[in-house]
Amino acid sequence: MTINIQYIHMATSEAMNAHVTEKLNKLASKFDWIISAEVVFDTIKKEKEDGKICKIELSAPGPRIFASSKERTYELAVKNTIADLEIQLKKRKHTFVNS
Repeated sequence: MTINIQYIHMATSEAMNAHVTEKLNKLASKFDWIISAEVVFDTIKKEKEDGKICKIELSAPGPRIFASSKERTYELAVKNTIADLEIQLKKRKHTFVNS
């Protein structure tokens, strides 16, 4: 699986790269038909509490799968976004099995 990570309104972070790559690789091991992932980290400057955004778009057979989260930390945003993606992937897998 190919993973592209972008940072908007913030500096690049090797720690965040490693964290999100680890989480996405776990997801890819469960769902081996994922082709690639586009990850975007963004910051809303005006919001002090919940200004950390993580958006992830997965390329897989069928329509693209997208989820995003706005939280107080990037780690929490990644966790919630991955959880949302996993729900969508389970639904997609269910349709593959039943077709």
